[in-house]
Amino acid sequence: MTTSRTIGFIGTGIMGAPMAARLAHAGHQVLVWNRTKSKANRLESVGATIVEKPEEAVAESDVVIVMLSSGPVCDEMLLGPSGLLNAMQRDATLIVMSSIPVETARRQAEEAAKSQINYLDAPVSGGEQGAIDGTLAIMVGGDAVSFKAVEPILLSLGRPVHVGPAGSGELAKLANQMIVANTIATVAEAILLAEQGGANPERMLSALEGGFADSTILRIHGQRMIQENFTPGGPAKWQLKDTQTAMAFAETLHLKLPISSLVNTLFEELVDQGDGELDHSALINQLRRRND
Repeated sequence: MTTSRTIGFIGTGIMGAPMAARLAHAGHQVLVWNRTKSKANRLESVGATIVEKPEEAVAESDVVIVMLSSGPVCDEMLLGPSGLLNAMQRDATLIVMSSIPVETARRQAEEAAKSQINYLDAPVSGGEQGAIDGTLAIMVGGDAVSFKAVEPILLSLGRPVHVGPAGSGELAKLANQMIVANTIATVAEAILLAEQGGANPERMLSALEGGFADSTILRIHGQRMIQENFTPGGPAKWQLKDTQTAMAFAETLHLKLPISSLVNTLFEELVDQGDGELDHSALINQLRRRND
């Protein structure tokens, strides 16, 4: 049985809300803050406590989880004279589950250490449904002892794996996002090929199940592309944020990644066309435009 903890949870968007709900269901005292309060209020029904200020969520919490949209937003919330690091208890553990640059995670870990706060970067993959079901892939960077101390909490959200020192979780997430983006692009091309070649795309997906080409992306996002159901589980604009971050980090390592670079360009075009709020499977829209 998981020991009840006091958890401050910052950010209740598409992913954060179901994650906070799972922690409350697991018996933890969850103090929730979100910039748009209405998005947090719905968590009262599952036992979470909604607070007016972010400082109220973290001041008495021994674990703080941050699920915000980007590195700059996380920095704004955590660092500086009025940042949450100054409001947290000493020896508390900060878990940043946002997808942020590797360098940002490493810098945040250094700042947390100055305040005697344990730091873990723990980005996730699995989309909204994974957050609801508690089946997220959780890639964790930071101190191994700190990870073990909060592993039972993370197990309520999915499958946590300690990858290495601070920043390693974000590096694993970049690898994940490269694979996701590149696979979405390939699935979209395959569906276009089937359509234009005269095959039934849905039957093609069924035919490929169980073979080497089978994947969650093929099955789920392939159906979304065929049905043109682009209600966002993972918005294209956030996919682009991650692919751009991956490209920038690869450049610091003097790596040439031609496939990922091309896919990043396709997502840039998709967002430039105004489809950034759609699900990332909407990339097929941009491929259709290129073939008009």
